Amino acid sequence: MCGIVGYIGPKPAAPLMVEGLSKLEYRGYDSAGIAILEDHQIEIIKRKGRLAELVSALEAQDLTGKVGIGHTRWATHGKPSHENAHPHYDCSKSFAVVHNGIIENYQEIKKKLIAEGHKFISETDTEVLAHLVEKHYKGDLLQTVHHVIGLIDGAYAMAVIAKDEPERIVCVRKDSPLVVGLGEGENFLASDIPAILKHTRKVFLLEDGEVATITKDVVEVYQKGEKIDKELFKVTWDAEAAEKGGYPHFMLKEIFEQPRALRATFKGRLNNGAVTLDEMRDIKGLDKINKVYFVACGTAYHAGLVGKDVVENLARIPAEADIASEFRYRDPIIDDKTLVVVISQSGETADTLAAMREAQNKGAQVLAVTNVVGSSVSREADLVIYTWAGPEIAVASTKAYLTQLAAMYLFGLFLAQERGILTPKQTSEITKALRELPGHVETVLEQAGKVERLAHEWAKRENAFFIGRGLDWAVAQEGSLKLKEISYIHAEAYAAGELKHGTLALITEGIPVVALATQGRIYDKTISNIKEVKARGAHVTGLVFEGVDISETVDEVIAIPNTIPLLAPILSVVPLQLLAYYAAIARDSDVDKPRNLAKSVTVE
Repeated sequence: MCGIVGYIGPKPAAPLMVEGLSKLEYRGYDSAGIAILEDHQIEIIKRKGRLAELVSALEAQDLTGKVGIGHTRWATHGKPSHENAHPHYDCSKSFAVVHNGIIENYQEIKKKLIAEGHKFISETDTEVLAHLVEKHYKGDLLQTVHHVIGLIDGAYAMAVIAKDEPERIVCVRKDSPLVVGLGEGENFLASDIPAILKHTRKVFLLEDGEVATITKDVVEVYQKGEKIDKELFKVTWDAEAAEKGGYPHFMLKEIFEQPRALRATFKGRLNNGAVTLDEMRDIKGLDKINKVYFVACGTAYHAGLVGKDVVENLARIPAEADIASEFRYRDPIIDDKTLVVVISQSGETADTLAAMREAQNKGAQVLAVTNVVGSSVSREADLVIYTWAGPEIAVASTKAYLTQLAAMYLFGLFLAQERGILTPKQTSEITKALRELPGHVETVLEQAGKVERLAHEWAKRENAFFIGRGLDWAVAQEGSLKLKEISYIHAEAYAAGELKHGTLALITEGIPVVALATQGRIYDKTISNIKEVKARGAHVTGLVFEGVDISETVDEVIAIPNTIPLLAPILSVVPLQLLAYYAAIARDSDVDKPRNLAKSVTVE
């Protein structure tokens, strides 16, 4: 997520903007900028790169204005650049806007505004907001913002200043966080509490649809045009905890952010019972593709395992999942009818980049799935599907993985839809189930306490197993990796049907096993495999859909909400993330920075 700050009061705003933005650097960003109201003019200073670049630029300025808004940008629409950095002006430089989120109908709005004579200088969706404010402004910024939000679709946290109304900032929130900090003779605005914690612990937490107008002395909040009374929230966290939203670790925060990340990744892509993937409009020879490779490393490879099953199941195209570090060295059979999907959270993974280049050299078309706009993978690939997880701080990936899974479903469903494999009714049923997943993840997260109790028992062990069949095996591999990464418990994931081929020799009295059994077609066979490990003394936790009675077969049960079995991985992995997290806590591990690991692996 990008960062927003704002200030109005008796002090020069520019230093406070920089200070606030520095407290949001942990969120990740690629550019930064501020807008200051100075003598009834708006001065915007912004730079691509780290905040230090903006600080250097400000040293040459003499800004004394006492009203300002600032922004750190995590690129979505348009590459990281000076032009795409926030804040954005309108044509007359009468207004400045900062914005987090995605304006889904910005292209339609932009076309109309250009036809009316508005000049755009950026590739962003955000710039349309500045021009809409300019177009509809009739002397009252608050009323203008109320009108503008009725014209836009999507998610947003937005703040606006106007040169003709130098005594206030107007802001609005929908699906993207925004808080207002209350001071003495001064007031603050931020997308997250750490930015203002040094100056106040009294805040209003804006809810969806609420619009606030902020002066140095008064904050007024409106809902549907009516002024409302807001409950004051007093922050009791310290600064470090505030960066984590009150969570003890970034990893836990990111696990609980997964419903939002899923909604963001699905937003604008599931429409009227079909998939809309504008990113795929330039795909070549869709009807001639006869093989899909999913190539990635680590957690992203596990997303590729799911992608393989999804594409074969829905689009009926042969698919393979391959480890990037092995792919280029085995001289894979590739031609111009091959589509290679490379998956990388950072978009800078060295092995994945090398595999992508090898595929392109052999004539394949490459689709990148990544979380970072402007990354090497996104620049070099032929096609890109972005996941909107937002910055992920913890080394062990959680929300990035879940949004990669979301991208796998969108991609697979798109192929099936465009190739006419599924009926409109079948496509509609799957899109409906996809829309329900964020809410289902919230339901799974409500079981965190139960998983924590289980994890305390696992923490006493040095070995563990995860078993499953089909898609459950793909998820078992991710669950095993998470446990190893951060708790340092040795864990193995096995296709449950392979247990009898030697692995049962490792099952001893009391050894913990997670058995995933969400795939109905092979459920009975999985139950037989569970009984094999139970007969040898394993302590088994069964992971099943709600309403499935497995209690007589296992020792513990974790139930996930019912959905189409093909979509189960998005739900079944969440308890395994929590299990790894709480086991690591019980073993006093450094959860966010596990030993010997890095977030982005940029060497072979």
